Amino acid sequence: MSDDQGWRLKAELDATDAPSALGHLLGRLRGPDVARDAKVAVPHDVVVTHDGRLLFAYAETEASLKAARAAIDEVLTRDGRSASIVTARWDAELDEWRQIDPPLTGAEERAAAAHVRDAETVESRTMVANVGKEIRASFDQSLLAWAKQLGIECEIIEHPHLLSTQAAYTVTGPRRKLEEFDQGLKAEEAETMRTERMVMLSPL
Repeated sequence: MSDDQGWRLKAELDATDAPSALGHLLGRLRGPDVARDAKVAVPHDVVVTHDGRLLFAYAETEASLKAARAAIDEVLTRDGRSASIVTARWDAELDEWRQIDPPLTGAEERAAAAHVRDAETVESRTMVANVGKEIRASFDQSLLAWAKQLGIECEIIEHPHLLSTQAAYTVTGPRRKLEEFDQGLKAEEAETMRTERMVMLSPL
């Protein structure tokens, strides 16, 4: 993402009928009356979705998000509703959303800083996956490529106590990156198992 990309608004409606109210709100946001009466509308480059009591708006620029918020505030006011709204910006270094408005309190800032320190802590882990001997080489190459993409070290373990259907790796890097590697390892393992089952059950 460029410096101007990656903005999000999250609004939680203060209403018992939030799910139905959100559906109504989404329809009203693009309505002509919003643009005509408030002289503001949600820009077409803003993606607006909802999930339960929460409404989300995603924009590439801060200006687009501000325009979307103005439209949302206008519709809420006209409908006599209120919502707790938080805007955030994507932090590419941490791969997560960082709250911008309202500003974090002192305690929240300290908690956020502690979270960053924890996520950046460098450590080593050994991870094991089940994989058939026939595709072990390609499995290793896929995991090594994933580690390189994440910017972490990955060493293939060759140990006599490992089963012939097991692959083990020692990975070293920031804790948050190791979590991503583990997710990718599990996904690759699951996909491999599905493929092997399909081959075994194939009549050919």
